[in-house]
Amino acid sequence: MQHTSHLLMIQPVHFSFNDETAVNNSFQNKSDQANVQAKAREEFEQFIAVLRAHDIDVTVVEDTPDPHTPDSIFPNNWISFHNDGSICLYPMFATNRRLERKPSVLTAIQHKFLIAHTNDFTAHEKEAVFLEGTGSMVLDREKKIAYACLSPRTHQMVLDDFCETMQYKGVSFIAVDAAGAPIYHTNVMMCVADDYVVICLDSIKDQNEQHLVKQSIIDSGKIIIEIDFNQMNRFAGNMLQVHNSKGQKFLVMSSQAYHALTPKQIETIHSFNQIIHSDITTIETNGGGSARCMMAEIFLPLK
Repeated sequence: MQHTSHLLMIQPVHFSFNDETAVNNSFQNKSDQANVQAKAREEFEQFIAVLRAHDIDVTVVEDTPDPHTPDSIFPNNWISFHNDGSICLYPMFATNRRLERKPSVLTAIQHKFLIAHTNDFTAHEKEAVFLEGTGSMVLDREKKIAYACLSPRTHQMVLDDFCETMQYKGVSFIAVDAAGAPIYHTNVMMCVADDYVVICLDSIKDQNEQHLVKQSIIDSGKIIIEIDFNQMNRFAGNMLQVHNSKGQKFLVMSSQAYHALTPKQIETIHSFNQIIHSDITTIETNGGGSARCMMAEIFLPLK
């Protein structure tokens, strides 16, 4: 199945602008807003409340003050969970983000879910090559396709390692923003749902690569909902499809992303599933990530 009803989210204790990640994340902007942590925590708690109000199961783990991990609110970059009972741990570009791999998170997961095997790709950090989880890759879990735009955070070698280990087919390409800079994570320019893909095709400048991506999407039986650069900059590509305990499907996004969509795009998405959105502006501005980055989907078997 492409989507799950179980999510892991990390409650921030010291959320702030991360200088280590800002070097190649053009979505990140240092605000002069006071009490960034307090506001981020408020947005986080409201987001959790919205998800739970729709009967989506959220496992919340509170971060620890030490070591200092300003981006811990984005767990999908360092871990992924799979329906064969395996987890994957990923090599991270920023040194302080490597500290997010805290045993307490796995302990919390194991209270409810079975972990049968760990695939640890973190040794690639010694080679200075990276693959930041389902930020670097957007997974078509049903068709076993890993879409990845290559960047300083997403290296072909590690993508190949993941694909060989997890038996995925890699579809890699170069994607850039409106200024021509590499897009740091694939999940800000595309989202794969069960029957459709939201994607900023304009960001893939090489026509052969763009054709390859489009053809892969079409061959997988999905329709394309295309977004432009302006919508991408407002995180309209950073979305995640989930379902609840009743089997109802939703596309989860930030309020900023929702308001960037056209009425026609909203109508098309609604033909497949409902939309859930929440205001996380402080997190988006300072963290350079949005709703999808905050949710690590749990596909592990329940205990």
